[in-house]
Amino acid sequence: MSKKDKKEELKVVGDSVEKYDGLALATGQPLFTDDINLPDMIHAKLLTSPFPHAEIIDIDTTEAEKLPGVKIVLTYKNTPRIPHTTAGQGYPEPSPYDAFIFDRKVRFVGDRVAAVGAETPEIAEEALKLIKVKYKNLPSVFDPEEAMKEGAPVIHDEDESTGIYNKERNIVSHVEIEIGDVDKAIKNADFKIEGYYTKTQYAQHVPMETHVTITYLDENNRLVIRSATQVPFHVRRIISQILGISINNIRVVKPRIGGGFGTKQEIVLEDICALMTLRTKRPVRMEYTRREEFVSARTRHPSKIYIRLGADSSGILTGIDM
Repeated sequence: MSKKDKKEELKVVGDSVEKYDGLALATGQPLFTDDINLPDMIHAKLLTSPFPHAEIIDIDTTEAEKLPGVKIVLTYKNTPRIPHTTAGQGYPEPSPYDAFIFDRKVRFVGDRVAAVGAETPEIAEEALKLIKVKYKNLPSVFDPEEAMKEGAPVIHDEDESTGIYNKERNIVSHVEIEIGDVDKAIKNADFKIEGYYTKTQYAQHVPMETHVTITYLDENNRLVIRSATQVPFHVRRIISQILGISINNIRVVKPRIGGGFGTKQEIVLEDICALMTLRTKRPVRMEYTRREEFVSARTRHPSKIYIRLGADSSGILTGIDM
């Protein structure tokens, strides 16, 4: 086949494909989550934990609530305690129900402690400084293999959490999938390798647009969640579950997002903003700074992968155990 004939046969491969929305993107036309300005907006900010593992003995928000311009303060003391997963996965989710809007315990530096909603971001920031928190430091663990050892600090020891494979050893889940007789395939292979060949580190997804959510009530008093999310339908379902409102009274709007790469496949800010809107009847906006994105948002998990692999003399893989 000549190059000319081959080019005529291949309609996509090897050809440039015009991006249908390329011109609009290049000229700044698409609207992202934060590209609206609603009147009477409340601006929310988050107080986070300075400790990797601690119990909140007490939290006093009295002075923060007195600050002029502060409209609402949320902590574990005044929010629903409904165990859930923040992961946007199909129901029934494989992830454990081990998250709460706010908890009496913090489990990483950057974990939620309290949230303030105020007339301006600056007032909200000042109010965070007035919140007094008394912590009891708990033993911490920073390595997955150390966390699974007998006697390691138990991260989720609360009774309400469900679906954790082994709480005492901090094992979230255990999955086995087998197709065919792997042991036999590797045993009969001409070539075999075995060992730890892959070890990855924590990775922050670093989307160009950080997490941002705006919530408000529409003309029918329905909760509208406008959010930089990759999983709008899961957001709606999870918010309905933890706030106890009908899914029919929630609308999630997912505008164009400025990158997600997986980090926006969970609820991160939506529950806080939604609860503030329901209680104040006003629009609420919350956006992570780049620092908050690194410290408080989601990361890609580190991994250590053990592989057994078999191949025949022609290089065809006959079995793999990973």
